[in-house]
Amino acid sequence: MRKFLVTTLAVILVVVSLQAANSKIIVKSPDGKLILKSWIDAEGTLMYEVKKDKKIVILPSSMGLSGDVDFTQGLTLKEISKPVIIKDTYSAPAEKRAERSYKARYIKADFINAAKQKLTVEYKATNEGVALRYLILSDSAVAIKNEITHFQFDVSTKAWLHPHADAETGWCETQPSYEEQYLYDIPVGTKAPKKAGWSFPALFKTTDNWVLLTEAGLTPDYVGTRLAQNCDKGIYSIAFPQKGETVKDSDPNYVVSKHPTSPWRVIVVGSLATIVQSQMVSDLAAPADKAIDYSWVKTGISSWSWGVLHDNATVYPIQKQFIDYASDMHWDYCLIDADWDRKIGYEKIKELADYAKTKNIKLLLWYNSSGEWNSTQYTPKGALVEREARRAEFKRTHDMGIAGVKVDFWPGDGQSSIQLYYDMMQDAADFHLLINFHGTTVPRGWSRTFPNLVTMEAIRGFEFTTFDQKDTDMAPKHLTMIPYARNAVGPMDFTPVCFGEIQGKKRRTSNAFELALTVVLQSGIQHYVEIPESMAKQPDFVQNYMRNVPCKWDDVRLLDGFPGKYVVIARRSGDKWYVAGINSQAESQKISLDLSKLKKLQQKQFTIITDGSTNRSFEEKPISLQGKNIETELKPNGGFVMIF
Repeated sequence: MRKFLVTTLAVILVVVSLQAANSKIIVKSPDGKLILKSWIDAEGTLMYEVKKDKKIVILPSSMGLSGDVDFTQGLTLKEISKPVIIKDTYSAPAEKRAERSYKARYIKADFINAAKQKLTVEYKATNEGVALRYLILSDSAVAIKNEITHFQFDVSTKAWLHPHADAETGWCETQPSYEEQYLYDIPVGTKAPKKAGWSFPALFKTTDNWVLLTEAGLTPDYVGTRLAQNCDKGIYSIAFPQKGETVKDSDPNYVVSKHPTSPWRVIVVGSLATIVQSQMVSDLAAPADKAIDYSWVKTGISSWSWGVLHDNATVYPIQKQFIDYASDMHWDYCLIDADWDRKIGYEKIKELADYAKTKNIKLLLWYNSSGEWNSTQYTPKGALVEREARRAEFKRTHDMGIAGVKVDFWPGDGQSSIQLYYDMMQDAADFHLLINFHGTTVPRGWSRTFPNLVTMEAIRGFEFTTFDQKDTDMAPKHLTMIPYARNAVGPMDFTPVCFGEIQGKKRRTSNAFELALTVVLQSGIQHYVEIPESMAKQPDFVQNYMRNVPCKWDDVRLLDGFPGKYVVIARRSGDKWYVAGINSQAESQKISLDLSKLKKLQQKQFTIITDGSTNRSFEEKPISLQGKNIETELKPNGGFVMIF
């Protein structure tokens, strides 16, 4: 009898312990330092929090979806999977590591609302951060009009944020295109200056950790999102696109799908090095279709006339000159920009492509994506909106010997816009065309899903420094910010490196600062704005460096820096580390670089290219290890590069 009672008691204890364990979903990173905890509160609202090293990062915050269904309250936990470790390896030539391996812990949970409808939530934790997303399966289309995922920070937190532009504003109604100036070190809870809110990615500094919020794995089953304008008391929430961010004006700006699948809500947590080095965005994206051969995708460097010379340079003789320039510099591509169809013509472009081939250079062509969503006049316009016309244009382009296309002026983040992105990436892949999106949304890991997507703009790029002196003045600060935010989430076509003067503007960056951007900024294709005449004036050691610097990387390390002040980044290509730094401060920045973070170095002396006696000159000089460190300084608005 006593044995039966003990056994019965043991069973009861097991059942009770299982119920207690199942009342909270706990997902730990593989190293155990990060914990995502999720539960249902007394009102039946799904909640979560994030801790690192037992210290709170995201305070208890709500989760859920609403629209035709209501998953914001009255939820019960139906089923939870066992935690599993996921290991994956993939190739993504345009990303910060061309070959990537990662590990994550994964849990899936099913919830039921009061109407007995099911919501599935997936949770992942890596050593870099945590992520969650929602899935609904339905026999008919479901409308999701709101997502209540919140991110609550302690009120002492500081933020570095990118204001999101309102739809159909700006030049020729081309906004939003993620091309605003950042706001630096602002109090958490600061209201966004525009109704559209704050863009992803968003950078925060808590007492103990840096946090980067963004999204990944966005598909046409959902909309691209951002953070809402109002964020009182440090509570940030998800905002859907505004009206006007769709292919057709009649398209809804919310989600309508039989199987709505949100993008992953990504929370990268750790040091600034964690933020810069993380590859969670592409890790969480869908893998490339194994049935498609992407071996033809080649990253590289491109010459480009438009950045400095603008519209009048898009003519046959100048483009031929830039093909010769690319060949002389041992680069890979030459980009011919807007209005080539009217100023050069298809027949002459074919001649240029044939000529470029004799020089071992491939051509890239600009296209205007837009249909009815803005009033831009640059051409070719509208040729890529409808599938049949787009595929015919891509076939014609491919048959001419063109290697890729730059597609500009996108409508925004509506669901139909996301569908157009996917259709265009797929069609371009079918015709072996590389693709570069401009006037675009921010990366969500699509370069993993479609490796032919080699870069995206979504940044206030170099062109703005040629438009307005205010942007020229802000360039150093802006460029020391974006490695910690925008470029941390995917390849970025800023179009860097200008040693010459900008007509009508006073450039603030030194030439060594510009040289360092070859490493500080990452893109699957780097379109350098430097023109032949100015390049020819640079010292031989600078020209030789520019002939040999890669843009396909195997690893990355942040060695030092602070957002909006300075940054020192190391990138590895093969067995060489390229180390570069830039400084936007009014005073010099002394730095001590621990090279043991890179590898064991047999050599003790190296060569550094840095600022000379003026900010328009270079100096090449030896530099030696002091123990494990190299001691140097970054001059105001200056920079350097070294190769190990």
